[in-house]
Amino acid sequence: MGGDIGIDSTVSASVLVVNRNKNISIILVGNKSAIENKLATLKIKREQQINIVHATQVVEMDDLPSTALRGKKDSSMRVAINLVKDCETDAMVSAGNTGALMATARFVLKTLPGIDRPAIITAMPTMKGFVRVLDLGANVDCTAEQLYQFAIMGYVLAQNMDNNPRPSVGLLNVGEEEIKGNEQVKNAHSLLTQIKDFNYYGFVEGDDIFKGTTDVVVADGFVGNVLLKTTEGSVKMVALFLKNAFTKNILTKFVALLAIPVLRNFKRKLDPRHYNGASLIGLKGIVIKSHGSADTISFANAIEVAATTAQNDMTEKVQDAISQYQKE
Repeated sequence: MGGDIGIDSTVSASVLVVNRNKNISIILVGNKSAIENKLATLKIKREQQINIVHATQVVEMDDLPSTALRGKKDSSMRVAINLVKDCETDAMVSAGNTGALMATARFVLKTLPGIDRPAIITAMPTMKGFVRVLDLGANVDCTAEQLYQFAIMGYVLAQNMDNNPRPSVGLLNVGEEEIKGNEQVKNAHSLLTQIKDFNYYGFVEGDDIFKGTTDVVVADGFVGNVLLKTTEGSVKMVALFLKNAFTKNILTKFVALLAIPVLRNFKRKLDPRHYNGASLIGLKGIVIKSHGSADTISFANAIEVAATTAQNDMTEKVQDAISQYQKE
């Protein structure tokens, strides 16, 4: 029920996913009547793969996390997270209030042993393909130990989600030299260099992210969220500049027609809809955060990220990795 678009996006995306995936079943949590009315307008190939669980409340986008946690125990968000806790579903996806989602998921599911705080991780496009970046806003202030934990979680997620047996991990900093950075980053660097059989690259700078220097980039939530929003804004700016350039006059419009295949490929590589679906990694259960403004295609991608994460048993594998590296 959450997000800027609500069921027009989430329900349509769910139908899109089950129509093209016979092995994914979806439970839609929210106002049953409203969901049924929306489903009635859509063509569903596999109706048996969609079920509804009624919830009487909705977490609004401007609700405080404390309001959602204490005052909306029958919200679609809370009920969906409870389904994960009770093992009635393998993962949950929400486009709703990020703060409320993080607070509720952490309260209901708890963090894995050895994890202080969960982090938000997603893929971002690079010159070489994509990079996994965390934390993207769950934790504004982080200790060196928490950055260390983020690095391990990012490493094991990249291993399993990207079929990469030895992903490289970089720690985002203002320079590559060991003397640069704040104390948290320096201390995290010291901890990471001590891990055996761990592909730690060292410090990376902002431009390294888009060069694809490493497979995983670690930062605190303040820096990571600024990075994410700046990237999204930059992509929109470039797209606008291209549109204006190609529609300037008759000649540029003709050139645009010739360049359509190139422009489509460019759009496909940078389209944020294909990267939607960020994991709240470090919890005792799989929770995926979608952009609040996600359309049908974008939210469908988030659902499929949730399914892939569940199929890879990411919760268990993160726990195993944390246990292993803590022993060292």
